[in-house]
Amino acid sequence: MVDVDEFIEEAKAEISDELGDSTAIIALSGGVDSSTAAALAYEAVGEQLVPVYVDTGLMRKGETEEIADVFGYMDSLRVVDAADRFLGALEGVTDPEEKRKVIGEQFIREFETVAGETDADYLVQGTIYPDRIESEGNIKSHHNVGGLPDAVDFEGIVEPLRDLYKDEVRSVARELGLEEVISERMPFPGPGLAVRVVGEVTAEKVRVAREATHIVEDELEEYEPWQAFAAVLGRATGVKGDNRVHGHVVAVRSVESRDGMTARAQELDWETLQRLQSRITGTVEDVSRVVYDVTHKPPATIEYE
Repeated sequence: MVDVDEFIEEAKAEISDELGDSTAIIALSGGVDSSTAAALAYEAVGEQLVPVYVDTGLMRKGETEEIADVFGYMDSLRVVDAADRFLGALEGVTDPEEKRKVIGEQFIREFETVAGETDADYLVQGTIYPDRIESEGNIKSHHNVGGLPDAVDFEGIVEPLRDLYKDEVRSVARELGLEEVISERMPFPGPGLAVRVVGEVTAEKVRVAREATHIVEDELEEYEPWQAFAAVLGRATGVKGDNRVHGHVVAVRSVESRDGMTARAQELDWETLQRLQSRITGTVEDVSRVVYDVTHKPPATIEYE
């Protein structure tokens, strides 16, 4: 386990040395990794840092409002509404790796636009060690590692958390005084709900994944999962009232893990599973079926794509 106090001082010094007098963009998604990187960088260089939260249209329910509230103390915070651009770029894309690369490139282009407006030369990211391992091992590209485009219009990319595991990042977040809603929150993929939609990403499928994930997080809070969410797999026949419907199939996933490198599917009781399916099919429009994923990592990954 990393010495948290020592790490914080060294990371702040590294950020300050790398940036010098330059302005930097920090990619702020609201997850614990990017939030911790932002807090570190802000303590290190203050107003030289421009935190940028990009609303991709692929975020959790209420995410944008929560980010504006939690990080409002950073005067330079920018919230960019890019939902139409991301969904447009993903139109017709079905391959999981291609999705990640499309999203990675779109993120960079959004940051480059803000960088041009603020004369920023550097990009700070919350990349952590498992991100690098999975990308380098060709398990899956992360939008901030293997998903980056070849041409990036920044003088440098700074990754202060690059050698930490998730539990170590949480320790750093707590020491920095980040609110529990950030430091203890479940991991959320950089590409957002796009990797919880199997096949082409559409606004309709994202809506279902967002609403169903909100229900899963609420219902499974008492189980204290490492990560719990819902994914949209496809469509299947169902019955609502006296009518035959061909609605979405939603998969519920809940796992235990220490660092995300391996994970075990949680054993949920039957009553909980029935309550989940009842809420999801009853309140999320156009869902006809709910299934529970019992696969560990390996052989599966935690996310679906």
